[in-house]
Amino acid sequence: MQFPESWLRSFCNPALNTQELAELLTMSGLEVEELRPAAPPFHGIVVAEILTAEQHPNADKLRVCTVNAGGPEPLQIVCGAPNARAGIKVPLATIGAELPPGEDGQPFKIGKGKLRGVESFGMLCSARELKLSEDHGGLLELAADAPVGQSIREHLNLDDMLFTLKLTPNLAHCLSVYGIAREVSALTGAPLQAPSFPPVAVKHEAKLPVRIEAPDLCGRFSGRVVRGINTRAQTPAWMVERLARCGQRSVSPLVDISNYVMFELGRPSHIFDLDKIHGELIVRWGKAGEQLKLLNGNTITVDEQVGVIADREQVESLAGIMGGDATAVSDDTKNVYVEAAFWWPKAVAGRSRRYNFSTDAGHRFERGVDPVGTVEHIERITQLILEICGGEAGPMDDQVAAMPERKPVTLRVARAAKVIGMELSQAQCAEVFKRLGLDFVEGEGTLTVTPPSYRFDIQIEEDLIEEVIRVLGYPKLPATPPLAPVVGKTLSESRRAVHALRHAMAGRDYYETINFSFVEARWEQELAGNANPIQLLNPIAAPLAVMRSSLIGSLVQVLRHNLARKAPRVRVFEIGRVFLRDASVVESDSSIAGVAQPMRLAGLAYGPAEQQQWSQRDRQVDFFDVKGDLEALFAPRQLSFVAAEHPALHPGRSAKVLLEGAEIGVIGELHPKWRQGYELPQAPVLFELTLDAVLARSLPKSAGVPRQQSVQRDIAVIVGEGVTHDALMAAIAGAHEGLIRSAKLFDVFKPAQPTAELKAGERSLAVRLELLDEESTLTDERIEQAVSKVLAALGEKLGARLRG
Repeated sequence: MQFPESWLRSFCNPALNTQELAELLTMSGLEVEELRPAAPPFHGIVVAEILTAEQHPNADKLRVCTVNAGGPEPLQIVCGAPNARAGIKVPLATIGAELPPGEDGQPFKIGKGKLRGVESFGMLCSARELKLSEDHGGLLELAADAPVGQSIREHLNLDDMLFTLKLTPNLAHCLSVYGIAREVSALTGAPLQAPSFPPVAVKHEAKLPVRIEAPDLCGRFSGRVVRGINTRAQTPAWMVERLARCGQRSVSPLVDISNYVMFELGRPSHIFDLDKIHGELIVRWGKAGEQLKLLNGNTITVDEQVGVIADREQVESLAGIMGGDATAVSDDTKNVYVEAAFWWPKAVAGRSRRYNFSTDAGHRFERGVDPVGTVEHIERITQLILEICGGEAGPMDDQVAAMPERKPVTLRVARAAKVIGMELSQAQCAEVFKRLGLDFVEGEGTLTVTPPSYRFDIQIEEDLIEEVIRVLGYPKLPATPPLAPVVGKTLSESRRAVHALRHAMAGRDYYETINFSFVEARWEQELAGNANPIQLLNPIAAPLAVMRSSLIGSLVQVLRHNLARKAPRVRVFEIGRVFLRDASVVESDSSIAGVAQPMRLAGLAYGPAEQQQWSQRDRQVDFFDVKGDLEALFAPRQLSFVAAEHPALHPGRSAKVLLEGAEIGVIGELHPKWRQGYELPQAPVLFELTLDAVLARSLPKSAGVPRQQSVQRDIAVIVGEGVTHDALMAAIAGAHEGLIRSAKLFDVFKPAQPTAELKAGERSLAVRLELLDEESTLTDERIEQAVSKVLAALGEKLGARLRG
């Protein structure tokens, strides 16, 4: 919100200088983001009138002018501006004047000069030379009644300051100069010059029929017809100046008036060309497929979620956001319909972002605009139209469909003192509410406030507490040290910190990436198998329209981003939240009804398995490399992997990850179909795990050094090709032989051609058994007996036989 200080002080003029006023606003929650002068420094420039303008005798593009600058004698000035002519008033830099600093930062000093043999006693200036605008088409023409000889800074009020406020969304009532002045009056006690809205004289009885079909879209709709206006009139210089200092350029008188009242009072409005409206206006929700060409030239398609103003033939305006091109005013407009409405904030919020633009009107309506002031503000707009463009006003048409209810909010003085952290009396709170113009009823230690129509932000007790300390002043808060000791929370040793997990992943050569939680619907359909993802009502970009239920799509996109920048080797991981439909989830401070939001760890590996080096050949990363990364991440806990299918992964090269028999995630190579679909030269290996399972860890248990010597025995058994490593280890573990301490597979053999011993479909597995008895030395007899039990178990469960 940008505005000039002079406009603010016309409503409320506290006994504060500019810097003090800026500090006051900032410390009351209205942060002054920027404070700058309306014009750069210069001096010696006055209002002058050109008396004559004759052709230069020695130059085609120069004129010799005689100028009245308020002195005893006219001055001779040589000027090259195309609009230099007798009778106009322009800025004159007299001898000794200094123009604004140039690119070198040094001011330009005016002296007596001679141009093509003719002396010049000063310089006539353009707006660009004074750095008031970029217009360099000619001299800056001033008003005809400008006093000759007056300082141009005084005449144009160039010593003004421009405030730019960075307002939070709850401060919608401060999105106008009057709204800010109201706050300044409450903060300082300076009198507020409230504007008056006397009804204009009604000259005819014409009304435009209006129907409100959607009270949940529009709560109030006010308007009037104004006939016989002159849209070719000139916008007054004072209005153009104020609009420019609010960052708004002048367009045409009617548009300028509408914008001026919006900045002045915070009320966006719209002016229709009455003769272009077909019959009546209908306020309703849009219909699927309806199209509207907006004032910015864009043609959009609306649906049932977007509010519109339509006539009997077509949509004419996007409700609360922007008018349509079909009924826009032009230089040929003679009759207009002035509209001011109350649009429900929820009905406007986010609608403009659907079409990739934003407007000042939408910015205000989605935060809340006073529903009570529509009629008064139309009176203000009508008054300005009649003053500037002429015409005759018709009767006011005010339709009320549904007004917002302001529920009373109670402030407990004791509670406010506790939250604020300083002594507070009920009288102080009452005085604050009086200064803010809030109606309240006092009770025993309480004040019950009924919020005014323009305060959409006062809903709970904490809102009132904020108002109290904001007006009393944050600098009054005592510097009280905390009473309770500050003690850091100690994380349980059975749970690893997320930061430690990040270090562990970085130690495995993975880089962390952070992605949006909203993704493309295609990723969910193809890579997560989710045909019904959670839809976003107001996506920040059209493709990012759903909430992710898997991190895999985000990592594949990161890989594509890296490959587009010629990265040959990619190792990335992400720790993030996913969003799943779950009817069992109830509403709470940290959850949304029907939506589960678990945390996941996902990773991706692509390219060479190791960094390129001379001592080994390049080898592409595969399933077992990433499997080894996971086993190292979980050590000493043991993972197991069972072949499984996943929508994103290769059906023969993927598995579900099990920890102590419970499934905690998946791992595998990207499906060939998606490798081609996402245009990847090779298939990456991915994994996705439940974060809680990754963070949990087992505590170490102490064990004494064995007093006896362990014994190793190697056995080779012949089994069918379908026997897996897990099945082999499970059969050995199930032998119930207490002497077996560990078993490791160290060799797999299958001859090129079947032999008498190894038939077709069979292979040899060699296993090293480690045997140990903590209490006594093992004898050959006990060792052989234990090995025999293992062989018997393998034969019984796997059909294995001893090789040789």
